[in-house]
Amino acid sequence: MTLRTALNDFKRTRDRRHQFPGELRSTTGIFSGFDSRLVHVDGDGSLRDYSYPLCGLTGIDRSRFGVETDSTTWFGADAEQRYRGDGGVVETVHDCGDWAVVQTDCTIERAHITRFELRGDAPANVSLRAFLDFAPDGRDGRQSLLVHGNAVEAYHRSEHDFAGVSSELDTIRGQIPERFPELVDGDPVSFPRATGARRYEDTTLTGGVLLTAPFVDGGVTLATLLTDTADTDRDAALSTVDRLVSDHDTAETLVEVDETQRPGVPADTPSRDSVVADLRVLSLLSAANGARMAAPDFDPYYVTSGGYGYTWFRDDAEIAAFLLEADETFDLGLSAWHRRSAEFYCRTQRPDGSWPHRVWPGDETLAPGWANARLESGSDADYQADQTASVTTFLATYLRTGEPADPERIEATLGRAVESIDDTLADDGLPIACQNAWENMQGRFTHTAATFVHAYAAVARAPVSATLRDHARSQAETVLSALDALWTGDRYALREHDGALDDRLDSATLALPAACRAAAETVDLPAATRERLRTHVETTLDGLERDTGDVRGLVRFEGDDWRRGSQDREKVWTVSTAWGANGAAQLGSLLRDAGDGRASAAYARSRDLLRELRPGGSLVQSGGYLPEQLFDDGTADCGTPLGWPHALRLATVAHLAAAGELTAEPASVGE
Repeated sequence: MTLRTALNDFKRTRDRRHQFPGELRSTTGIFSGFDSRLVHVDGDGSLRDYSYPLCGLTGIDRSRFGVETDSTTWFGADAEQRYRGDGGVVETVHDCGDWAVVQTDCTIERAHITRFELRGDAPANVSLRAFLDFAPDGRDGRQSLLVHGNAVEAYHRSEHDFAGVSSELDTIRGQIPERFPELVDGDPVSFPRATGARRYEDTTLTGGVLLTAPFVDGGVTLATLLTDTADTDRDAALSTVDRLVSDHDTAETLVEVDETQRPGVPADTPSRDSVVADLRVLSLLSAANGARMAAPDFDPYYVTSGGYGYTWFRDDAEIAAFLLEADETFDLGLSAWHRRSAEFYCRTQRPDGSWPHRVWPGDETLAPGWANARLESGSDADYQADQTASVTTFLATYLRTGEPADPERIEATLGRAVESIDDTLADDGLPIACQNAWENMQGRFTHTAATFVHAYAAVARAPVSATLRDHARSQAETVLSALDALWTGDRYALREHDGALDDRLDSATLALPAACRAAAETVDLPAATRERLRTHVETTLDGLERDTGDVRGLVRFEGDDWRRGSQDREKVWTVSTAWGANGAAQLGSLLRDAGDGRASAAYARSRDLLRELRPGGSLVQSGGYLPEQLFDDGTADCGTPLGWPHALRLATVAHLAAAGELTAEPASVGE
């Protein structure tokens, strides 16, 4: 997203109630992507790259498609859109009256192929009209175009972006970007536009181009390719574009090539539609090294947030652990995914045993952040200790249940990680004051303590040295006992801050049931702790649930005012709702293991919340996506799709299925 497109969006949306102007929203449309590139296909078929975090290349900043017969008709936003198959092939059907144009999109590494095919009684001599505006190296100035027969090249310095078609290009016309008077004017600019009488070079010194190419035998293929001069020269890039448009002369070829990129989901998998959707989303958000960005980055200019196109070690490790659980239950064939995650964590661990706030997923370099106290001098208040604990839990679990390529390296990583967690544990057995999971407070959090319990318990069960196992077991007992200081009578507090308990309800504390269940495998979990846990879960779910008539789920924590806009109350979050479903399921299994008859009520509560997250639920968007949060009227907001709730949903479905507590149809959940 360039500043020009951000300003254009600001002008278009500044008066809308449930949109924050200047953002790159992905709450409509669906994505295609694999490893190095992520391309958004909006409801009108337009393409936009969200690829920069994955490969460091910006690609398409804005675009628009239509057809030319006697006149030009640009596609509207009311097209039918769906995924073809289980992978990332997107089909968008544009209704033209007695005929239609079927658009099929597929991303293959750094290439994206779009096939347009006519359906019905189409007129003769139909041509494709395509406006593409590239932003090589993230620039919206100092660009230029080169024309190569049936292909064009937009470039700045190191990034060169190519577009080619399968038929003859009838029109190649450079598009002049917004000039300064237009940028400061109150009205947005629409593209493509007539160039008018301008300087000779204006239509060449640009990244925007208007193309016209005829349909041949009822179809035409458009391919775009993002390259870096460090690894791809011009001749090789042009040859690749030519091969792509030649090889993919039907939509079926795109489906075939995409199927080789995705894990297969067995046909008899329970809740298969949601499992497929979850794996698709997590694949879309992954770089080639396995690192996942939190969500497509809708806010690269930090208009209202600190950005989303990064890898947080907490989110990523939680996702990795949930994938381990689901794979064990459903046999999804994700061993390569687990191995990549483990290797990624081992490579990125800091010498002190911790992990930084966040990194760029594509090259693993340090990303902008506000919780890097361990890279600075001073206190650990601006450090998120739960991130290191979450990575530790995954690595220890993978070492025990998976097939790591280098178990010795993982054990050494775990040893340093435990030392780091120890270093952030105070003398009273609770974590020191640091940042919370929501990254908006400092204090001594129940959630952070839960992640410490889980990490220590996982290491205590792992095939590591007896010394490390015994130490981890003892530390798990210490933190479990220290949790008493955060008990308020009917819940665990959100945090202790400046010597006082902040007793607000917090959905992050729903990590406790999974942590205590892991601890129960290696230490004695007192009956009183189980009872407190049951009371805590019931109190938290009851207190945080909201039903507006349009959406139903859990808010993040009491008093949450982030991105409310004009709304008076806290917004419903999919992460919190999924956490509630997972926490209730974990509680059900903990109670069942203890012979407590109240387990069935906990499972029922889990299914009830899961209903809102499964296909057809109030929190699920087009393409099966879970946005981070929703307004009361059901309008999706923020990162969409967000990886963390998708992984939580997947793990909860797997957990309930393994326990024999997953109902077959969402409509009957909670009965």
